[in-house]
Amino acid sequence: MRAVELIAQKRNGHPLDPDDIRALIAGYTRGEVPDYQMSALAMAVYFRGMQPDELSAWTDAMLRSGDVLDLSHIPGAKVDKHSTGGVGDKISLPLAPLVAACGVRVPMISGRGLGHTGGTLDKLESIPGFRTDLPVERFVAQVADDDMRLGLIGQTEEIAPADKRLYALRDVTATVESVPLIASSIMSKKLAEGIDGLVLDVKVGSGAFMKTEADARLLAETMVGIGNRMGCKTVALLTDMSEPLGRMVGNALEVRESIDILRGGGPADVRALTLRLAVEMLVLGGVSRSDAEARTVEVLDSGAALKRFRAIVEAQGGDPAAIDDPSRLAQAPHVEAFVAKKAGYVTAIDTARVGLAAGCLGAGRARTDDVIDPAVGLEICVRLGDRVDAGQPLARIHHRSRGLDDCRAHLSAAWTTGEAPPAERPLIIDRVD
Repeated sequence: MRAVELIAQKRNGHPLDPDDIRALIAGYTRGEVPDYQMSALAMAVYFRGMQPDELSAWTDAMLRSGDVLDLSHIPGAKVDKHSTGGVGDKISLPLAPLVAACGVRVPMISGRGLGHTGGTLDKLESIPGFRTDLPVERFVAQVADDDMRLGLIGQTEEIAPADKRLYALRDVTATVESVPLIASSIMSKKLAEGIDGLVLDVKVGSGAFMKTEADARLLAETMVGIGNRMGCKTVALLTDMSEPLGRMVGNALEVRESIDILRGGGPADVRALTLRLAVEMLVLGGVSRSDAEARTVEVLDSGAALKRFRAIVEAQGGDPAAIDDPSRLAQAPHVEAFVAKKAGYVTAIDTARVGLAAGCLGAGRARTDDVIDPAVGLEICVRLGDRVDAGQPLARIHHRSRGLDDCRAHLSAAWTTGEAPPAERPLIIDRVD
């Protein structure tokens, strides 16, 4: 296998042979294929795409570049969920313990936030003492434990290392937006977990990576196709991200909101999406849809899911008292209102700007080595279609006096008001299977 020949082959629009793909990814993982050649191939894929079987072979080679968890000894279906990322997207926190409390095992390996989107690991680590770096053996043991059925950790160095290297290259070679490379990156990491089923939450809108429904649908169909061809039952929901999800944006703030959901309350959109994704996960785990719909509501409202979350927090080194009393979570010393300049209906929200505004305070990262402040963030006071008066709070800024000017500038550009409310958008746009 000569990398330059494969680059030319893909540049000319021809599919790559699976054996050549496996040799290429193995060589890249060992350092025998240099970054400049893999960058050239990524650009060729960006322009020429990949055929379905070719993409499955590529994904398989990426996931087998490192460790693949074997959970086959654990009885029952193992099902995970992945979101393409958004602003205020704390769904994994109430969702994972809800599904586990309903009887389906959830081996959840999550990521950190970067740019305008938040990360599940950063939210979990705002709980004092919570460890997301458990040894794999302990993670597997928690998933196998009938009283837990759940583990919440970050990606290890041994899972899909080729993807980690290629992702860094894509970030600096303008090839991040390639749907085949996005899909294979996500799916290689998820399939390396040894799961039987996967539910994808593909976001659409101003706060999502995919701004249009057509682009989001293409990504969803591509990932669902990879998963199903590779023996993992996969479905996707297209969900709206034209405004922040829920009210809270920021790590400890989002944990508080997640606890509200687990107590049977919280914002209607967060509750609705949590329940719908839980149903999809249970169905992949072998539960009938009607039973899943009834069971998820019962378990959430009974407090059983909250009890499971508390147990997982304690098992992973966190302070369970912070779940009982969320005031023990980090809190910013200052809160100020950001108000509307004029009256009207909220007709649009640049949700990515809202995420960037929170990042300016320290709630997110511009670089992978930035340090997160768990206490800071935003409380969103109005939603699309709401009528606002001049001087009415649009958001409340929880801060430590850091980055306030940049935060206010982003918020000033985030809200648009008009004389009539916009058309309503459904939270769940479609299902792809």
